[in-house]
Amino acid sequence: MSRARVVVVGLGGLGSAALYRLAADLGPGVLGLEQFELGHHRGASQDHSRIIRLAQHQPEYAALARPAYQAWDEIEAESGQRIVTRTGGLVIEDREARRAAATGSRNIEGYTAVFDRFGVDYELLDAAALVDRWPQFRVGGSEQALYQSESGIVDAAKANAVHIALARARGAEIRTHTKVHAVRPDGEGVAVVTDGGTILADRVVVAADAWTNQVLAGTGIQLPLTVLREQVTYYATPHLAEFAPGRFPVFMWHGHHNFYGFPVYGEVATKLGQHMGGDETTADDRSFEPDPVRRKRYAEFVDRHLPRFGGPELYSRTCLYTVPPDQNFVLDRLPAHPQIVVAIGAGHAYKFAALIGGLLTDLALDRAPAHPIDAFTSTRPALTDPAFPRAFHV
Repeated sequence: MSRARVVVVGLGGLGSAALYRLAADLGPGVLGLEQFELGHHRGASQDHSRIIRLAQHQPEYAALARPAYQAWDEIEAESGQRIVTRTGGLVIEDREARRAAATGSRNIEGYTAVFDRFGVDYELLDAAALVDRWPQFRVGGSEQALYQSESGIVDAAKANAVHIALARARGAEIRTHTKVHAVRPDGEGVAVVTDGGTILADRVVVAADAWTNQVLAGTGIQLPLTVLREQVTYYATPHLAEFAPGRFPVFMWHGHHNFYGFPVYGEVATKLGQHMGGDETTADDRSFEPDPVRRKRYAEFVDRHLPRFGGPELYSRTCLYTVPPDQNFVLDRLPAHPQIVVAIGAGHAYKFAALIGGLLTDLALDRAPAHPIDAFTSTRPALTDPAFPRAFHV
């Protein structure tokens, strides 16, 4: 058997960030295990772009938003690589469409109340002011928008690679194509069972996302997680200048469906996705074929509200969301086995990844987390009460 001080299982967004922060603290003796190749497209952390924003509707996330920006600044300073691009960001609520759809409200007032509490600057715009400022949009008149200047893009694929490189520079070892079949408490440590044999570790961080319950099977713990197949589409717009990052912000559109979009970035194309609503699946049974219903829905939204944003479809690509019943993160030690730390991003963690890497390091090294994560325990009712209803935010 080989030995390690800490093993990180899964090297996507959260795992690669934890690997770097652990190596920065401990140096050699930190081991990262990835069952596929680095940068694979089977999970949740692929692709060029994720939205980063201070715009949070829940205080537990707002408390982490500014520290997340600071954590990304630290990674950029150490690596010399640009990871965050500020574009400004819009939250647009089509109130008429949401009323007609009887959609659960995540309204503008919910965001502004949290902004006011945390001292974040913002602007409120009615439909006319929105179009006056960004004539790329077409609106019906019932829309209200919130603009926050610090929103932007985190380059997810690049950030993962940067975290891996920085971890190696600090002495971490990485093994790819190494599937973890189980993690099992072994005294005060953990036995990590892999294709290549068993590794004994003092601590383990499980950042396996859709594979979490497979990895945890040896602990006797199974979390109530739903795996959803989501997708995005890139459009080869011919109007590149209009949708350059300096002229068009990232946006979220809350209407009958909830869409999110990006300026031209990563590809010579714009990008549109829908938050939540994908088919339930599993990590092993999921399809990689995009859903034609969603393709059509995206195209209809673009035609109606952003006609010059569209163009020939460059490609559509799927990814996985792994979601607890309350759609909140899991960042915690297992109560019965505190030498095992579990991270679940719930489909919306990437903007916080650099910060979460440090929080997972705190947990693994038996330190008090540097920022509040009490809302994300593994003992909350959403994870322990079988009758707790699924309440995904839409």
